[in-house]
Amino acid sequence: MDTENFRQEILLYFENIAKYYGSKTEITVGLCTDIDSLDANLTTWNLSEFELVRSAYRNSGDKFMLEGKGTYFEISAERIINFKKTGRNKFEFIEQYSETVFRITKIRFHYKY
Repeated sequence: MDTENFRQEILLYFENIAKYYGSKTEITVGLCTDIDSLDANLTTWNLSEFELVRSAYRNSGDKFMLEGKGTYFEISAERIINFKKTGRNKFEFIEQYSETVFRITKIRFHYKY
């Protein structure tokens, strides 16, 4: 996928995210140092669950934001190197923070439609 289509897919995702407001949202985050070998034993994982109440784009810092009661999560738009829809109401972002540090964010919305 070329860069322009890649950006359009990400923008389309965030432009349509309001339909998930009120849905249980799971965010699974993994930190790894080898993007070509996502061995679960070599990746540090965290899981958060909340009801999505708001999302926004923060110009200062170039961040996408998701918010629920007691939860605030950001994705760095400038660091995204991969984005894909992995299933129905499931999405995956990969951000690169250094030459060898990557953050994988898997988002699943429990959406009834």
